[in-house]
Amino acid sequence: MARNARPAAHRRYVGIAVLTAAVLLGATACSDGSATAAGPGSASAQSSSTGGTPGTGPGSTSPSPTHPAGPPLLLDTIAPADGATVGVAMPVSVEFTHPVAPSARAAVEQAMKVTTSSPVTGAWHWFSNTRADWRPKQFWPAGTRVSVDARLTGIADGNGRYGIHDYHHAFTIGADWETKVDAAAHTMDVYLDSVRQKHFPIDAGSAQFPTWDGTMAEMEKAPSVHMTSCSVHITCDPANVNFYDVTLPWDVRLTTSGTFVHYSTAHPNPGQSTSHGCIHLSLADSQWFYAHAHPGDPVTVTGSPRGPVPGDNGYAAFTLDWSTWLAGSATGAQQTTS
Repeated sequence: MARNARPAAHRRYVGIAVLTAAVLLGATACSDGSATAAGPGSASAQSSSTGGTPGTGPGSTSPSPTHPAGPPLLLDTIAPADGATVGVAMPVSVEFTHPVAPSARAAVEQAMKVTTSSPVTGAWHWFSNTRADWRPKQFWPAGTRVSVDARLTGIADGNGRYGIHDYHHAFTIGADWETKVDAAAHTMDVYLDSVRQKHFPIDAGSAQFPTWDGTMAEMEKAPSVHMTSCSVHITCDPANVNFYDVTLPWDVRLTTSGTFVHYSTAHPNPGQSTSHGCIHLSLADSQWFYAHAHPGDPVTVTGSPRGPVPGDNGYAAFTLDWSTWLAGSATGAQQTTS
């Protein structure tokens, strides 16, 4: 198991357990991006080699002219979880335990091979020196089987570390569920295979706390979440009009910073711009949406004055256009093979 990674048994289906922990700890939603809530759910980076457990020892394999002794290059997490079924907007997201130098990124990308049951064009993109995501140019075709083989043994990170393990993850793309939200019109439309299934009235963020624009892959869901304004630094003063300390049902998480789709007891009849950035549905509508939500399903918001969500605020890879995505890659676009 990788350093700092939770046991795989505690991270089912792209992080439901992580959200449950957030509920127990009082982590909140509908924030302005300064949240202390739990991060995106992902699976422990399990090694496919026999060289030991990643992240548990300081040393590497025996030194050689190309692989000197020193601290190891390791993966912390890979999302989605091995064996998961996810939506059409879910990227492959890899996090390293230590920074990878820009000079080493091309070799690292080449070592992390993505294969698919049907060819797609995609690329890696570095959001930071520890996180790289891979996505296809367009949404994944439904039913695609995807494998990630990170053959990092002997690969240098440019900062004195060398890989001592290989990693393998495989997952499947499920049905093509897509949700489109018009924040200005206060509406949500849910589609399956391009056929509209539901049309809902919604509340979007207020002028003070607008909702993010962009395409956000659903991260996780929980039947109830405890939300407080204090834990996301909005206000801790109960006399403040923006204070809240509530537990709300049918919650689907869209961002690390705390954007959810959920029911609000304060606004049971949606159709306004009244939230702290979340998307509110009626009780019946929120229960239906929750029942049909899957990690990786895209929720695309337009018409909000806030601007686009950062691509690494959860799994918002498809918010970036293709040219911007390629600008963050060291090796450029590649077509997968089976």
